[in-house]
Amino acid sequence: MNKHKNLIILAGGASSRMKKPETSSKGLTQDEIDQANQRSKGLITVGAEGRPMMDYVLYNAKKAGYSNIYIVIGENGELFREYYGSESKNNSFHGLSISFAVQYIPEGRKKPFGTADALFQAVEQFPELNEDYYSVCNSDNLYSVEALEALRNTDVPNAFIGYDRDAMEFPSERISRFAVVKVDKEGYLLDIIEKPSEDEVEEYRDTDGKLRVSMNAFKFDGQKMYQYLKDCPVHPERNEKELPTALLNMLKDYPKTAIGIPFSEHVPDLTAKEDIVEVKKYLNSKYTKLDWGSN
Repeated sequence: MNKHKNLIILAGGASSRMKKPETSSKGLTQDEIDQANQRSKGLITVGAEGRPMMDYVLYNAKKAGYSNIYIVIGENGELFREYYGSESKNNSFHGLSISFAVQYIPEGRKKPFGTADALFQAVEQFPELNEDYYSVCNSDNLYSVEALEALRNTDVPNAFIGYDRDAMEFPSERISRFAVVKVDKEGYLLDIIEKPSEDEVEEYRDTDGKLRVSMNAFKFDGQKMYQYLKDCPVHPERNEKELPTALLNMLKDYPKTAIGIPFSEHVPDLTAKEDIVEVKKYLNSKYTKLDWGSN
C-alpha cells in the first residue's frame, strides 16, 4: 500500500471553550486573551517570534512525510490565508503545498456542523481525496512526528492513534472527558465511547491493560469513507455530525478495517485559555528553533 501524502487539518470549529470568559486567564497578556477570544485556536501565537500553534503542527507533519496539506477553515478564515497563502489551493509554505477547504455553516445554524461535516465539505471541495488515503487531525493538538508517521506507514486502510490515557499530562477531570476506544485482541476498532462513566471505563482496557483514548488523529481510505461522511447522522445530544460516528458506521459494513496504533505520550492541547501558558512552556523547551530544511 502506498504511503499517502495527504493531511487534512480541522480548524473550522467554533472554539467555544477557548472563548469562555470564566476560564482562568492567569499568566496571560491582554493580547493573548484577545487572541483566545477572537482567533481560531490553531492561530493563537504560542511559539517563538509570534508564530501560531499551526506552524508546529505543520512542522511535525512535514517531518512525518506529508506534503499535501488541506486546512479546513471557517467562513471567516482570512487570517489563515495571511499566514499560509492567499490562494485557495497549492500555496507553497516551507516545502508544503497548502490548500484551504471552507466549512460553511448551514442556514438556520449558528455554529459549524461538527467534525464529520468539516471532513465531508473538505472532500467535496477536493474530490481527488476520495480516490486516495488521507490522514486527519486537529489544529489545536500537537501530535508528534512519530504518531503522524505511524498513520502514514500503516498498511491497514483506516487507523487512529490510541493514546495511553495514563500518559496524558492533563487534570483527571479533563482526561475523563476524552473518548475511550474499545479494540479487539488484534487491535481493530470495535467502539468509541464519548465521556464514559468510571464504571464503564474498566471494560475498555486493551490486552496490555491500558485505557486508550482518541485525540482525533485518523487515517482513512477516502473511497470507503465518502458515503459515511455524506450520510453521517446528527448526534442527538450535541447536535453535530461527528467523525467517530461516521467511522463506526463504516465499520459496521467493513469490520476489521480500522486499527488502533498504540502510543504512550502526551499531546499538547489548546482547548481553553489556561492551556496557552502550558503550551508556550512546552514549545519553548522542545522546539527552540524550527528547522524546515532547504525547501
